Amino acid sequence: MNTFGRHLLVEFFGCSETILNDIQSIEDVMRKAVKASGATEVGCVFHKFNPVGASGVIVLSESHISIHTWPEEGFAAVDFYTCGDCDPHRGLDILLEGLDGSHYELMYVERGLEGQDKSMQVRNHAVSPTRFRPRLVENAS
Repeated sequence: MNTFGRHLLVEFFGCSETILNDIQSIEDVMRKAVKASGATEVGCVFHKFNPVGASGVIVLSESHISIHTWPEEGFAAVDFYTCGDCDPHRGLDILLEGLDGSHYELMYVERGLEGQDKSMQVRNHAVSPTRFRPRLVENAS
C-alpha cells in the first residue's frame, strides 16, 4: 500500500485584513490553489467568526486544505495535505497573492514513507524568498 503524501504547513503574514475577514474571498483563493495543485474538490465548509476571523476547509479526493485567519493581525494559518499526483506547492503563490500577503513561512512534511524509521519526514522549513513588501494600512484616513 502506498500512503505517500505531501503536507504543507504554511503561515501567511502581512495579509489584507479585508480579505482575511471575507469568507467568499478566502474560499475563492483556496479553490484556485486547489485547482493549481491538480487536486479534486469534493466538499467544503467555511465559518465566519464574530467580530473577526474565519475558518474553512475544502475536502479533496486527495485529502484537504484548511485555513484559519486572524484579520486584525494580517495572519493566516493554512494546512494543505495531498496524496497522489497533485502537488500542493503549486498553490503557494496563488494563496500568497490571493490573501495579499507579504511573505510566508513553510514547513513541508512528507508523510506515509513506508519502510523508514520515521514515516513523517520534514523536507523543508523556510521563509518565502524575497517576497517581502510593506503592508498597506487599510482604513487609513
